[in-house]
Amino acid sequence: MASRTSSPLSNPDELDFQTVLAALSDPVRLGIVAALAEVDGVHCGGFALPVGKSAASRHFRILREAGVIRQWDDGVRRLNSLRRDELDHRFPGLLTLAIAEGAAVRVPFAPE
Repeated sequence: MASRTSSPLSNPDELDFQTVLAALSDPVRLGIVAALAEVDGVHCGGFALPVGKSAASRHFRILREAGVIRQWDDGVRRLNSLRRDELDHRFPGLLTLAIAEGAAVRVPFAPE
């Protein structure tokens, strides 16, 4: 688990079109998706998000619960990757469009 206080992860098996679209409707979340299209397995702190930690946690939770990203704990870090195969299978072309749209608001990676 990422920390003693972090909640257990739930990565959904079923993908709902409206829930996925709602998750992709926010510019910050679109930027996260565009960044993860370039590099998978980035920890939550690896993004230079324009929001505070609690808002960032909320954005990652919304993306995870919608099924757009998969999260897993690796020591004290929570890693993220796109669920590209599942999304492309269920909604062909949607992720490609979201990545293209998110390129304008792509979130940079935080300096190490």
